[in-house]
Amino acid sequence: MAKIFYYYRSKKNIGPITIRLSHKNDIDYFVNTQLFIEKTFWNFNKGIPKTTDDKAKKAKVDLTNLERSILESFNADYNDGIPISKDWLQFKVDLFFKRVTLNSVSDILLDNIQRIIDGASIRRNSKGGIGLSKSRINSYNNLKKLLMSFQKDLKKVMKIKDVNLQFAQEFKTYMKDKGYSNSYLEKKLSDIKTVCLDAQINGIETSIQLPKVTGLKVKNDFIIYLNEDDLVKIKSKEFKSAAHKNAKRWLLLGAMIGQRGNDLLSLTNQNIIYQHGIKLIELVQEKGNKRVVIPFSPEMEDLLKDGFPHRISIQKFNSYLKEICKNAEINEPTIGSLYNKELKRKVVGTYEKWQLISSHDLRRSMASNNYGKMPTPLIMSITGHKTEAMLLRYIGKTSDDFAQQIADYYLRQAALTNKSADELTNEMRIVN
Repeated sequence: MAKIFYYYRSKKNIGPITIRLSHKNDIDYFVNTQLFIEKTFWNFNKGIPKTTDDKAKKAKVDLTNLERSILESFNADYNDGIPISKDWLQFKVDLFFKRVTLNSVSDILLDNIQRIIDGASIRRNSKGGIGLSKSRINSYNNLKKLLMSFQKDLKKVMKIKDVNLQFAQEFKTYMKDKGYSNSYLEKKLSDIKTVCLDAQINGIETSIQLPKVTGLKVKNDFIIYLNEDDLVKIKSKEFKSAAHKNAKRWLLLGAMIGQRGNDLLSLTNQNIIYQHGIKLIELVQEKGNKRVVIPFSPEMEDLLKDGFPHRISIQKFNSYLKEICKNAEINEPTIGSLYNKELKRKVVGTYEKWQLISSHDLRRSMASNNYGKMPTPLIMSITGHKTEAMLLRYIGKTSDDFAQQIADYYLRQAALTNKSADELTNEMRIVN
């Protein structure tokens, strides 16, 4: 149980009263209450003001109420896992005496994350509108939990100005030791920098090294998608359950049109339009607010001859996806990350492929299966990637893939002209 003590530690006749917060062996902090009292009115044995003076009586009442307020706040915050620090104690003292308000901008890193979460409904989002998305709020909540664990290991409460190159290195080491993927590490580091820049706008001091603390865009650690052989297996697999039949149609459609899960499952017959005699699916992507039009293919015509599948939640769809892929024997050993309920986070390992499939992988399936067959700008117009570099990073393509693509091009040209690939290569060298 936490305890509060008061001290008069000045050598002068009038001095400030110091408050001490103690709890077990891990918390023992002293701060100045900025309440002053005459030395003659302080009871050094009991650690409280004497009651022989009106000002001393008022000070005793204030200190009694302050003790009650601090202990109530401590019990609530400590049980919620909020780090208790000397700064925390000083803030609570100042809050009690109304020297600050709850709206005052703190320089504590966790406080600034919480401030963003609390103001999520009125913050400007990436679409230019007002209000952060649910997924973005969840991302900040996850960041807060992650940093609470990180601080516990360091036994230190991080301030905004502490986010420097040393912090970045310690954070990366911590994340790697815990088994987090490189991409997740960089995303969280990028989020931390965003929090610091937001605090900077509000007048909080930041490290001069903050611009160097970057959340770099890294190559996807694991490129998970359903290849053409997987899709053939799924298409040929029959299901008795109406729910699985419905989800199977969504799966096949998703692998054709390359949209994110929420955008895919929001489609209805109203998204079908005609332009210049061409039948199209038209939608506005939730992320980025980009308009996308996708022509019907013969396969899509056959799949949607009775209209779109029945709408289901993204949670149910992800669950059905795994069941469908498992029954279709999509079980190739695949490296990826899977959520561990005991550890309450994703763990990298080798799993059967069906275990790793989620709705987002359908978008990557479309891009990966069509890369090298469909012109890259057309794939980008469907997936919504702004640059070719972003698309290639998304599907994990490398210079080796480009070499293969060029070799395939030579072979196709050779077949058309009845010349060997070597002859074509030599001709191109002469031209160049």
